[in-house]
Amino acid sequence: MSEVSHPIVKETLKALLERKEFLPVCQGESRDKAFKSMEAILSTPNQIHKAYIRMPLANGEIVRIPAFRIQHNNALGPYKGGIRFHESVNEHEVENLSFLMTLKNALHNVPYGGGKGGIIIDPRSLSEKELHTLCVKYVRNFNDIIGPDKDIPAPDVGSGEREMDWMMAEYKKINHGQPYLGSFTGKSVINGGSLGRREATGKGVYFTMRYLLHDYVEKNRTNLEKSENRFAKTTLDHFGRPLSVAVQGFGNVGSVTALEAYRDQKLQNKVIAVSDRNVTLVNRDGLNIPALVEFTMKNKGDLPVSEDQLKEINVEATIESREAILTMEMDVLILAALEDQIHQDNWSDIKAKIIVEGANAPVTQEADEQLAKNGVIIIPDILANAGGVIVSYLEWLQGRETQFYTEEEVFKRLYEKMGETMETILPQYYADPYALRQNAFIHAVGRLSEVLYKQGKLY
Repeated sequence: MSEVSHPIVKETLKALLERKEFLPVCQGESRDKAFKSMEAILSTPNQIHKAYIRMPLANGEIVRIPAFRIQHNNALGPYKGGIRFHESVNEHEVENLSFLMTLKNALHNVPYGGGKGGIIIDPRSLSEKELHTLCVKYVRNFNDIIGPDKDIPAPDVGSGEREMDWMMAEYKKINHGQPYLGSFTGKSVINGGSLGRREATGKGVYFTMRYLLHDYVEKNRTNLEKSENRFAKTTLDHFGRPLSVAVQGFGNVGSVTALEAYRDQKLQNKVIAVSDRNVTLVNRDGLNIPALVEFTMKNKGDLPVSEDQLKEINVEATIESREAILTMEMDVLILAALEDQIHQDNWSDIKAKIIVEGANAPVTQEADEQLAKNGVIIIPDILANAGGVIVSYLEWLQGRETQFYTEEEVFKRLYEKMGETMETILPQYYADPYALRQNAFIHAVGRLSEVLYKQGKLY
C-alpha cells in the first residue's frame, strides 16, 4: 500500500488492540489473528481495474490513455469515489485515494465503501468533443463494475458536473431500462443532481475549521483551559480573535472555502493569500475574494497573473510564486490543491499553526508527525473534505426517492452530519496524546473493524 496510509494503519490497529473495550468478544489468539486480518484488508484494495482508452484526436492522431477504477472496500455499502482527470494520475495514487474514501465514509457513518477513478490526461489539452468521447469510453470500459448499487463515481480534480452528466447518459444508454440516476453523483441539477453539491466540499472544509476554532470552544472552553493537551493550547490561542487565512488551490474546493472564510463574521477572518497553479496573490489587509471568484469563472479557473488583470477587477494584491503561499506567516493554511504539498523537505518552514486538508493527502505522514510535535493542528482530509461524499449520498437518495431537497435542506443536513462527527472525535482528541488524524483513523478503522468482524470477514 502507499507510504501515506500503510504505517498509520499499523499504528491505528495497535491503538485499538490495546483498548479492552474494543471488540471485547474477541480475545487471546483469535484477537491477534483478527487484527492481522484487518491490516491485510485495509492495506490492499478488493479490485484494481485498468484500461487503455483508445482516443481519436481532432488532429487525426490516435492515442491510448491509461484509466483506472480501483475498488478498495465495500463492507459498508457500494464503492464510492470520484474520477480524477489529471496528468499526474497513477495507479499508486488512485489506490491510496480509494483507501482514504473507505475511511472517510466509515468516519462520517455514510453507508458507502471506498473507491476511486483516474484518467492520465490534462483535460485542458482536449477539446470539448474530445473530452466527451473520453467520458463515454471510460463508461464503456468500466460499465460492468459501476452502477447505483455497485460503484458510484463522482467528480474529482479536473472533472465536474458536465463530465458526470455525459457519463450518466452513456450508462443509461448501455443499461437500457435499468435505474440510472444513482449511477453517478455530482451531476447537474437538471440531470438529477443535488442542489449544493458543487459547493459541498468547500463548505464542509470551512465548517470543520470554524467548528474546531469557534463552535466547540464556546461549549467546552473551561475544560480546554484546564487541559494540558498541547493541541488544546493551540486551539485556545486562535479563539476569539481575527484570523489570517491562506488558501492553496482556487478550484471548486478552494474558491468556495475562501468565500466562506471571507463571509464568516464569527471568526472575523482575513483571507490574506490564495494560490493556483500559476501564482500566489497576497494582501495582508485581506483579498477581495468575491471579485477573484468572478474572475476565475470567466477565465477557465485561473487567477489573475498580472498587475493589469488585477486593476481590471479592482483587486489589490502582490503577485508571488505559487509555492510562496505554503511558508507565509498566517494563522490558518487551507490546502485545497493536490497531494504531498507539505513533506519532509519543507515542513520545518511551515508557520501556520492550523492546517486544514481540503485536498486528499496534501501532508505526508512524516510531515504530519513532525508538525504535530510542535502543537500544529492538522484537520485531516477524511474529516475535513467529506462534504462532497455526504451530499453525494443525499443526491443518491434523492434519485432513488425521486424527490429533491432545497439547497437550505442540503446544507442543513451536511452541517448536522459533519457536526455529529466533530462531536464524536474532538472530546477524545483533547483527552489523549494522539493527533487529530490518528483519532479520526482510530474511529473510522474501529467502526469498519466491527462491521467486518460481525460479517465474519476477520477470521
